[in-house]
This record gives sequence, structure tokens and C-alpha cells, in this order.
Amino acid sequence: MNEQRLRQLIALPAETEWLEFKAARQQENFEDVGKYFSALSNEANFARQKCGWLIFGVTDKPPRQICGTHYRNEAPGLERLKAEIAQHTNHRLTFSALHELTVDGERVLAFEIPPALRGAPTTWKQVSYGRIHESLGYLAANKFDAIRRQAVEADWSAQICEAATLDDLHPAALLSAREKFEQKNPQLADEIGAADDVTFLNKAKLAVSGRLTRAALVLLGRPEATHHLSPSVAKMTWLLRDENGNTKDYAHFEPPFLLSGERLFGKIRNLTVRYLPPGTLIPTEISQYDPWVMREALHNCIAHQNYETGGQISVIEDTDALLFTNPGEFIPGSVDDVLRHNAPSEFYRNACLAQAMVQFKMIDTVGSGIRRMFTVQKQRFFPLPDYDLSHPNRVEMRLHGRILDEKYTHALIARTDLDLLDVVALDRVQKNIALGDSEFKSLKRQKLIEGRRPNIHVSADVAAATDTAVDYLRKRGMDKRYCQDRIVELLTMQDTATKDDFRKLLLDKLSDARSAQQKEDFLTNLLQEMRRNGLIERVGQSTASAWRLCKPEAVDGD
Repeated sequence: MNEQRLRQLIALPAETEWLEFKAARQQENFEDVGKYFSALSNEANFARQKCGWLIFGVTDKPPRQICGTHYRNEAPGLERLKAEIAQHTNHRLTFSALHELTVDGERVLAFEIPPALRGAPTTWKQVSYGRIHESLGYLAANKFDAIRRQAVEADWSAQICEAATLDDLHPAALLSAREKFEQKNPQLADEIGAADDVTFLNKAKLAVSGRLTRAALVLLGRPEATHHLSPSVAKMTWLLRDENGNTKDYAHFEPPFLLSGERLFGKIRNLTVRYLPPGTLIPTEISQYDPWVMREALHNCIAHQNYETGGQISVIEDTDALLFTNPGEFIPGSVDDVLRHNAPSEFYRNACLAQAMVQFKMIDTVGSGIRRMFTVQKQRFFPLPDYDLSHPNRVEMRLHGRILDEKYTHALIARTDLDLLDVVALDRVQKNIALGDSEFKSLKRQKLIEGRRPNIHVSADVAAATDTAVDYLRKRGMDKRYCQDRIVELLTMQDTATKDDFRKLLLDKLSDARSAQQKEDFLTNLLQEMRRNGLIERVGQSTASAWRLCKPEAVDGD
């Protein structure tokens, strides 16, 4: 933006839907700025403009005059505005540029606003705004639908590869696709079994009158047939990194993705982890990653990535997490919306590809897979998936393979009745992510969290509060028998041991229903009881001396 371009906009006979002038002599309301951002972004998309403009320091009524503005003229001022706007828009959209001009001796601000992403109207605090002539309001239904339809109208995966033939398909992938399609549609088993390949592909909507789509080549194509997709790229990469972030191993995978996805899963080390449920002495063993969740995450990348960017899918395996990334914006706009509404989206970037993957049992019913992933993680008492939508053209999802906060896990064990949205909020607490007012009030009301914002944490009393007296007595009895056996085992192996040795051996195994002091008292009382029963004796007279097993004749004498 320069002075010449500014004067061209000022000279327009009327404001357009994608252009707004405001005098803004003082400080404009931040909420209004956000609403205008949403409106002008959507209108720029609908009008096929390269950007929308919000201009401060120019009167809005003809004849327009340059009056200047003091909006955010003190540090840090404008530097923070881009980040503040991004916090409340879907896809974290913000200004493309902030132009600060001096015209006729007056300060003018020109905010350059990017058009809404294809297929995804820009929202401000989950609401889509628009313009009717010069008035700000909700985005008109016809414009909303037109922007959303862009995702369907530009379905990359449905385009025909004119030069591709059946010879470009992988025989094993084609056979597997038939088997999975029949499993998904048992009522069509006889029909599909008798059909030739062309008829089957037409039925699966991967071909149109025998002509193969890009989706067919992505799912079923031979690796050497990917040139039919050029300049688009269909490729997946697996990386293994150590605790310092150094790459230890890697592998690349090409179509057919119906088969190569399974080969990628074979690279992932799905180790066994253990955690100790509250009030028990036997650890629970569980794999780091649920197989279904892993597959859903990777297959979502395949189904929803933007292949036209030339980027590729990556799965980065760290010591305790998997990071799935794919090019392309998150079409639904917000993971919270997906979880809250529990309904499939009306529009998809690669509808042809996604529908075929549903038929081949690669992804869940379109639109419900994300919620199911969260539910499975909740049922495993593990941290929920983390979606990072802060990048303008990339989606990242991190799947944790370890317990982050035992109190969170204990809370889920104790409160299996929790609503999924409450679990999402509780998960944010353990990850130190700020809560909204409604989330905070809901968790506080249920006594699931302690402290005051921003210093809140999962309540340590959640699990203990659900224990009945009978449960506690049962756990106490288990603690006593278990600890006595471990003490005898240790003294059998090394003849003598100190109380500090017993602390290291036992205290972290005792029931979480006990406080630290109660655990210490329990150990002291147990040692004295074992001494009175003739099982162990002190070596020396000091209370700090070591312990040993009593000699057999001493036991017999009792």
C-alpha cells in the first residue's frame, strides 16, 4: 500500500463490501476490529479480490477526508495486533500486512486482510461476519454457502487422469480394495464378486465411465504411476527421533496408500507403558498408542491434505509422542466445533478420496473420526490429541504415548461419567493451556481443578474422594501384605537393609489414599509389627540401625 493506491480507494464512489473506511480518531473497540476482519475477509473471497481493506484515518462518508488516527500509536501498539487477531479467528488468520502511512501530514493505517480460505469462511470467535453494502452483520447465507462449496467444486481427488489405465493400478491393492468394499457393503458382495475391475471402480466411485480419478491412483496406484498426479505429490515419510531431536531412522512411502499405510505403521515402535491406578499395587500395562487411533490419524492426513501444495505427509516418532502433519488448512475451522456438534461437515477438500476411504474401512464415517479418537484416548485415561492449527496451510496433530499428569489419569479413572468436553478442558489444564470461562466454571463446580487462574491444576483429591471406607480398608490390607513380602525378599537377597532402603522400595507403591506422613507412619508400624512377630530384628540397638531376618530358631522359639 502506498499513497497512490490509498487515493485510488478513497476516490471510489462508494464503499464496497471488501473495503471499509473509519475515522478512528481514538481507540477503536477491539471486538469491532475482529468482526470487520471476518467480514472483509469473507467479502474479499466472495468478490474474488486479492485482499480486503480496513482503513483508519479516513472519514467514511463522501466526500472522504483524510483526518488521521491515533489508533495504537504507542508501543507495543500494532506489533501485538496481528497476534491478538489470530487468537480468535479460525485457522489463526490475521492481517497480511499493516501499512502505516503519513498523508497530508496525518497518520493513516491500512490493514490488509487476506480473503477467506477456499471452502472455509473466516470466523471471529466462531461467528462468520459479512457486509451488506456498508453495514456490518452476519455473513449472508448465499455467500456462506458459496464459500463452503469452493471445497467441493475444486475436489482435486475427483479429477480424471486421462492417460491412466488399469495397468497403473497395483494388483494387490485392487484385490484388497475389493475385499474391504465387500466387508463394508455385504449386501453388494455377490454383485462386486462377479464384477470386472472397471465396474468395481465405477461402483466405488474411483472411476467415471472407466476413467481413473486421482483418488484411484493415490489409494491403488503403482508407485511408478505417480507421474499422472504431477505436479501434485502423494508421499508419506516416517522419521524416528531421539530425545535430543536427532533423526535416527527414516523411510518414505508412495502409493498405493491402501497398502503402504500399513507398512508405515510397521515402523512405529508401539512400546508398552505402565501406570499405577490410584489405590492399587499392580501396575496397568498398556500400549503407547491405540492402533485404531494411529490409523485414523494417518488416514485423516491422506484424506484431507492439500495435494496441490507439493508437500507431503509426515509421521515423526519421538520417544513419547507421534506427530502427524499434512499440508492444507483444517476445513472445519475448529476442533472444538467438531467435538461440540458431533456432526459431519457439509464440505470436504477431497470428497471423492474420503468417501472411497470410508468404503475401504480406512477412516471412520466421514466427520466422526476425530471425536472417536478423543473418546478412545479418554477411555484409555491418556492425554487427548493435540491439534495445532496455527500454521496457515498445515495441520499438525500430536498423539501422546505417556501419562503427563497422574492426577489427570486418576481423575478419569474415578470419574468415568465425565462429558467429553469436560475431559477436553481437564486435558488442557494438565497441558497448561488457558481455559475459557465456561470451561473453568464447569470444572470448578465439579471440584476437578484447584487454584485460581492462571495458576490452576487438576485436583489431587478427585480419585481419593471417590473411595469408600470399604475400598480403603481393602487397599490398606493389600498394602500390608505386599510390603511385608517385599521386605522379606530384600532381606533374603542382601542380609541387612536400612529403613531408608525400605522407603525407596515401598513408599511410592503405597495407596494414593495415604498422605506422605501416613505412608511414613505405616512403614514404621509395619517394621515394629514384623519385629514383634519374630520375622525381623535390628542389627544393633540404635533406631537408625539396619534390619535383618530373624534366625530360624528365634522364630521357632516364639
